[in-house]
Amino acid sequence: MYKVWNNFKTTLLMAGLMGLCLAVGYLIGGQSALLPALIIGAVMNLFAFFFSDKIALATVRATEISKDDDPVLWEIVKTLAQRVGLPMPRVYISPAQAPNAFATGRGPHHSAVCVTAGLREMLDDDELEGVLAHELSHIKHRDILISTIAAIVAGAISWLSYLALWSGGDRNRRSNPLIALLLLIFAPLAATLIQLAISRSREFDADRLGAETVGSGRPLANALRKLESANKRIPLPVPDTQRNMFIVEPLTGSAVAKLFMTHPSTEERIKRLLEI
Repeated sequence: MYKVWNNFKTTLLMAGLMGLCLAVGYLIGGQSALLPALIIGAVMNLFAFFFSDKIALATVRATEISKDDDPVLWEIVKTLAQRVGLPMPRVYISPAQAPNAFATGRGPHHSAVCVTAGLREMLDDDELEGVLAHELSHIKHRDILISTIAAIVAGAISWLSYLALWSGGDRNRRSNPLIALLLLIFAPLAATLIQLAISRSREFDADRLGAETVGSGRPLANALRKLESANKRIPLPVPDTQRNMFIVEPLTGSAVAKLFMTHPSTEERIKRLLEI
């Protein structure tokens, strides 16, 4: 049932992207632009489906590692994957000093987990296990595709909004440039609200399954305390559209990021974990 629901949400996201492409295409060029907008939307959907993981990993300059590069990290991922019945995901490390982690990919057989160098240095092995169990839970729940597509969708909305603004609308129809300006302001806001709806509930679910996987909620709770404190001080230069992918809200320096949190409060997450 959970898989069916996630597939339904993924379909809605892709349909929403198609609709936005058509709407912006119409604002830019009227009916004559609908077909090109439809093609752009289809290409973006396919691109998001097959390459969203590569985009997310490239954003944080992540490098794939082998067992020889970090035996402890590798063995923790391998053991947890076997415990929850998943194929071994690819393992990546980002050089970023902000301690954080995320999972990405289009499914359990095409998945990856990434931790930052800051996280690797900050957490002990038990806390690292709690974080990785959380990320593998996202893979188990098959909601990593939803989060990565949501990031691509939000980025596409912003790009199309800029295109509409600078095109000035369909001059043959004497469109009001104010429409394009309003689109530039409110379309990214709409994308952020979509991400809020998707991201918050799935974090609680991943926390719960992650805690059950390691046998206690305390390691992840302790890790979240450290990560929350550090990420309020150390920026992680990622687009606002990708904030929902990380285990804790990264500090990006954006005004939009400060107004709209993609994650539930860390205090509430810790409270629920300690009750398990």
